[in-house]
Amino acid sequence: MARPGSNPAHELTAEFQRRFHQRPRVFRAPGRVNLIGEHTDYNEGFVMPAAIDRSCWIAIAQRPDRKIVVHSVQVSGDAEINLDELNPRRRGDWSDYVQGVAVMLERSRQKLRGANMMIASEVPMGSGLSSSAALEVSTALALLGNSGLDMARAELARLCQRAENDFVGARCGIMDQFVACFARAGHALLLDCRSLEYRLLPIPPEVALVICDTGVRHELAAGEYNTRRAECESGVRSLAPHLPHIRALRDVSVADLEQYGRDLPDNVFRRCRHVISENVRVTEAAAALEKSDCEKFGRLMYESHRSLRDDYEVSCAELDILVEAARKVEGVYGARMTGGGFGGSTVSLVRTDCVVKFHREVAAGYEKATGRTAKIYVSAAAQGASEVG
Repeated sequence: MARPGSNPAHELTAEFQRRFHQRPRVFRAPGRVNLIGEHTDYNEGFVMPAAIDRSCWIAIAQRPDRKIVVHSVQVSGDAEINLDELNPRRRGDWSDYVQGVAVMLERSRQKLRGANMMIASEVPMGSGLSSSAALEVSTALALLGNSGLDMARAELARLCQRAENDFVGARCGIMDQFVACFARAGHALLLDCRSLEYRLLPIPPEVALVICDTGVRHELAAGEYNTRRAECESGVRSLAPHLPHIRALRDVSVADLEQYGRDLPDNVFRRCRHVISENVRVTEAAAALEKSDCEKFGRLMYESHRSLRDDYEVSCAELDILVEAARKVEGVYGARMTGGGFGGSTVSLVRTDCVVKFHREVAAGYEKATGRTAKIYVSAAAQGASEVG
């Protein structure tokens, strides 16, 4: 998969036919990169992601029973899910995302048919590019299509979020699943995570999204993510007696926090300050993008990274090194960590005529500083999930 000039749908179809002796339907959902607005989605705030041109692909065909038999091209071992099982249990591996979506679909009174499924993903796992949401959304589309069912995209995004929250146990917000459903090629997506109202913002054609994967995977990331969310909720509870109208940090202004938040524990105050200021940055970044003001957008990206590093404390040395290396390269408007943090990737906004130089200089600088090799991907903003063919 993902070889230059390859056709993932054709390759997956051929592999599926060899294994299951059936002609499948094929569905895909993209990974995403978040340009700005990190850790604001579960605080009912604003985010600005874009889909990338790497997807999770699923081939599927019906079975005569009520079982889902799943094979992953990347990960050894198959999984079998019995749709008539009343109390499914997590297995602690990739199949939980598939099973979680199936469980949530059944609970929403979508009567699923049994299926043979094969999964192949181009989205690097653990890289902060939302491989999990790509798997969830492609799974939901595939299971619905296989069963002759349909669901509104916003409802599908919410269902996939519930699968990750309630079944897998990761307390993610709605951003990743939503952009996988609604992204449009050539555009970023400005999303209000409370109302789910969104606006598509064109990305200037002379700009590329360049993603640098640190290669760092911290096993504590999921637990730290849940801790950050709990700290934000603690801040809301402490501020509510002074600001009775608030239900999330989205409702708090910088002035409110300065006036009423000084008695908060230092870590909670700084978590709140990041989220509140990040919402302001997203709004300003949207205005900049509408004017094709890439320089201002880039400055806001750098400010976002500093806030994530110092106030939210979700960066790491490798992410910081990549951001600083990008800052030194001609034609780079801005750079920041993207995703949950503690490893994963950065995203840089780079003039297309400077991409080759960026790749060479950032890769060399990162290897010199860390001894590691950064995987660097250049992507246009891509289209959202669909059936293929």
